[in-house]
Amino acid sequence: MTDIRPSLPVKTYRDFIAGQSLLDRARGVARKAAILALSAGRSPDDNEGWIRFPFYHHIFDDERPGFARQLDFMASHGDFIGLDDAVNMLESGASISGRYFCVSFDDGFKNWITNAVPILLDHGVPAAFFVAAGYIGTSVERDREKLLGFYDSRDLLMEFLSWDDCREMADAGMTIGSHTMNHVHLIDLDDDGVEAELADSKQLIEAELGRACVHFCCPFGRANIDYRPDHHPAIALRIGYRTFLATTRGAVRQGASLMGIPRDHLLAGWENYQLRYFFSR
Repeated sequence: MTDIRPSLPVKTYRDFIAGQSLLDRARGVARKAAILALSAGRSPDDNEGWIRFPFYHHIFDDERPGFARQLDFMASHGDFIGLDDAVNMLESGASISGRYFCVSFDDGFKNWITNAVPILLDHGVPAAFFVAAGYIGTSVERDREKLLGFYDSRDLLMEFLSWDDCREMADAGMTIGSHTMNHVHLIDLDDDGVEAELADSKQLIEAELGRACVHFCCPFGRANIDYRPDHHPAIALRIGYRTFLATTRGAVRQGASLMGIPRDHLLAGWENYQLRYFFSR
């Protein structure tokens, strides 16, 4: 039987969503219309004293202009800050003077270094990149079956970073953190499995980069669905992580826990009205 699954890696967002059902597309259109209406009169909080943690998964070739525009939008409402500085600010206990955005990325895709990093450097924006360490250094040709299984829902061939890419990004001032070894749902594993995913990825990243890996981002990141907030952050802390980042939306203010940092998921093609809506919540 002929294998009809993709043989070339996804390069554009248009190709990324090409396999979506008509129902999913209709839901997307309806959702955008609803957000457009809800965004009227909204904007990010003008008061000082918060950090927001916007995050992305990919910046495809056709998403570069939108990503640059979104960084400009954020810059008009606050200052950019790196993850270590954000954590130091929260740990200090002092009042947060200002409005800040701390940008991060999940998974480990090749388009980070080809598309995202040049735009970040051009805008002077530090960012944290959380890699599923077991996928770094894979080859589209050699590891095709593994890569096609990355997403639960459908077969998509995604190209991942090399370790040389990660070293280049770290040398450019970006933070490299852990996203487990195999991009797993922590809630599906026993404690030994969770510890292996967190410890092995940390050790591999540190060995390859020659620098400490102290930040962890939970794959999928939904409390009580993908991880247990009363249990898994404590394992990460014991292993040596300084933070545990999740995917619940919202601003972070002084006094928030570092072991469950909320983040705002964004798509680089979203319009500014969508950012106004989500950053106002």
